[in-house]
Amino acid sequence: MEEKEIKEAPAEQAEKETAQTEKASKKKKEAQLQKTIDELNDKLSCEHDSYLRLYAEFETFRRRTSEEKLALVNSAAADTIKGLLPVLDDCEQALKMLETSSDAAAKEGTALIYNKLMDYLKTRGLSVIEAKGKKFDTDFHEALTQIPAPTEDQKGMVLDVFQTGYMLNGKILRYAKVIVGA
Repeated sequence: MEEKEIKEAPAEQAEKETAQTEKASKKKKEAQLQKTIDELNDKLSCEHDSYLRLYAEFETFRRRTSEEKLALVNSAAADTIKGLLPVLDDCEQALKMLETSSDAAAKEGTALIYNKLMDYLKTRGLSVIEAKGKKFDTDFHEALTQIPAPTEDQKGMVLDVFQTGYMLNGKILRYAKVIVGA
């Protein structure tokens, strides 16, 4: 019987060693797989972060280009309206000259043209800078000259408007050229 036990002992020992070797190799494989999983998770999070950054950059680019297009359209509109300001000036001058004229048809026709043009430009955001009788303000007025004020309360006030000023959508398109009381 002892021989049987001796024979079994090495067999049991061999089984134990095999089981330990298998456990060790399983742990080694598990460690390698866990390492691979961790590496892939890191790579995935890095790629996700890269994707989010690229997406944010694209959104910024898209917003910036749309703002630039809008600014370009507004700039073109401002340039076009700025080109029409001399026509408005000529109409105003014609209306002033026709005040003393007896030709009612010329007055009416000129006023009609001026009003239609002004109404159209107002729909596009143009507004007149009211200056006469207002306090002189360098944000809206350009002083051509100063003259003695007829009364004390007219000092620093706009006495006359030489050229009408205009604003387009809240921005100065042309300053009003005025004469200020000193």
